[in-house]
Amino acid sequence: MDIAVVGRNTEVPERFRQHLEEKLSKVEQFAPRAQRVEVELTHERNPRLADRSERVELTVLDRGPTVRAEASAGDRYAALDLATAKLLERLRRVRDRRKDHHGRRDTTPVDVPAPEPVVEEEAPELPTVPVAPTEPGVAVEAQLGDSPVVVRQKLHEATPMTVDQALYQMELVGHPFYLFIDEDTGQPCAVYHRHGWTYGVIRLNTVVAPAPAGES
Repeated sequence: MDIAVVGRNTEVPERFRQHLEEKLSKVEQFAPRAQRVEVELTHERNPRLADRSERVELTVLDRGPTVRAEASAGDRYAALDLATAKLLERLRRVRDRRKDHHGRRDTTPVDVPAPEPVVEEEAPELPTVPVAPTEPGVAVEAQLGDSPVVVRQKLHEATPMTVDQALYQMELVGHPFYLFIDEDTGQPCAVYHRHGWTYGVIRLNTVVAPAPAGES
C-alpha cells in the first residue's frame, strides 16, 4: 500500500512522516486490498483559526468505494488522530457491509505486511483561472486571481444508484452532500444532511440519457 503526502502551506518533518506511517498501518486491517492512501496536510495561516489551523485529509483508494476522512485541530498530531479514527470507523463499516452482502465473515488475516514507505509529494503551483478537470478522480485547483480563495474541482464517474446507496456513499466520504444519478428515474440528484438525523434529496427536472449499447 502506497502512502502519498502533500503539504500545503507547510512542510512535513521526518518525525511526523514516521508517525503518519505508523498510524496508517492499521488501514490494511480493515482494507487489505487498499492500493493507496492520499494524505493532505494544510496549515491555515489565519491567526483567528489557531485552534483548527492544522487540517489533515485522508483518502483511501481501494477496489471498492473511496473512503475519506478529515479533521482539524490546533496541533497536526491531534488532527491526525481525529482523522484516522474517523477513517478506520468508515473502513470498518465498509468491511461489515461486505460481510453482510456475502453472508459470511471476512477471513482476511489481521496480520498484514507493513505499508510501503511514505512518499512526500510537492504541491504544484496553482493556476489563477479555474479549468474543468478531464481526468476522473484527479483534483484540479486554482486560486482566484490574487485572492486567497482556492477552488477545487474533481471529475467523478456517475454510476447510477439508489438513494440508500447514495446516503451510504456520502457517509463514507464524510461530505454533507453527495451527487449521483438515480437508477430508477435517471435524474441527477443530491442527497444532503438536514437537522439531526434527517436527510434531503434534491432532484433536477431532467433525465440523463443512458450510454448507447456497447459503451460504458
